[in-house]
Amino acid sequence: MSKLIAFPAAERTDAGKGASRRLRRDNKVPAILYGAGRPARALALDHDPLLHASQTESFYSSILELKVDDGRKQKVIVRDLQRHPFKPRLMHIDFQRVRDDEELRITVPIHFSNEETSPAGKTSGVVISHQMNDVEIMALPENLPEFIHVDLAELEIGQSVMLSELNFPEGVKPTAFVHGDAEDNDVVVVSAAYVAVSVASDDDEAEDEDAAAETEAPAGDDAEDSDAAE
Repeated sequence: MSKLIAFPAAERTDAGKGASRRLRRDNKVPAILYGAGRPARALALDHDPLLHASQTESFYSSILELKVDDGRKQKVIVRDLQRHPFKPRLMHIDFQRVRDDEELRITVPIHFSNEETSPAGKTSGVVISHQMNDVEIMALPENLPEFIHVDLAELEIGQSVMLSELNFPEGVKPTAFVHGDAEDNDVVVVSAAYVAVSVASDDDEAEDEDAAAETEAPAGDDAEDSDAAE
């Protein structure tokens, strides 16, 4: 597990849209903390540090720590984040409590490496398509990875990489196979690019010649009429 990112949080007793608007005017983000069989708590966090952290990929797949003003610390993960439709503002955030002995179900990104230097990547006219860019996993907090690494160094033309072929860290499993009855999914597919080329047939060429002859015919008639006039 990566180093915890900590955020100070304050308990709030007022609720409703009016209270949330007042918090936002004070550059705070209203939040809710729930889970682990305990009552939900309404919190408020400083906006700017949270906004900065929310712009990083690991913010959504890492365990965070809330330092509540009553002195207690709580490990959490982000479950929902609401943003302003056009301003760089966070409107609300939901945190779920984390227990060390309870598996988490969370979506983490997939990081690909060595794609360009692979046999497929070095071949012209080949398209490498990423069918999945993240995957839902289950793991205890201590085993939670920030991402799943996929090395494409040996990727060949016509090859595909399946979800079942990924190397998940110890203690980490994709939820797609938890019950053992899910279909496997493509993660990467290599295919040849093609360009549609129109090839004219002999009949088409003959028709073009006939059309050209018909176009030239009136010019000949005009020439004969000119000679007759003289």
